[in-house]
Amino acid sequence: MENSQPTDLIRVAEARKLLGVSNMKIAQLIKEEHIRYFPYLLDKRVKLVSKREVMSLKKERTAA
Repeated sequence: MENSQPTDLIRVAEARKLLGVSNMKIAQLIKEEHIRYFPYLLDKRVKLVSKREVMSLKKERTAA
């Protein structure tokens, strides 16, 4: 995957809701690098993910 930061960033909590998964599952997806995360510069506790990547993963999950 490329290293540049996407412009369509959303919070991990929103990504979790879009995918319909638990907190543990979204953490696993990030840890296993299925979804890249980016720190939020104003609050280091917040992680952001690309909505495009989340929707792509959702499409893969529903196709399987």
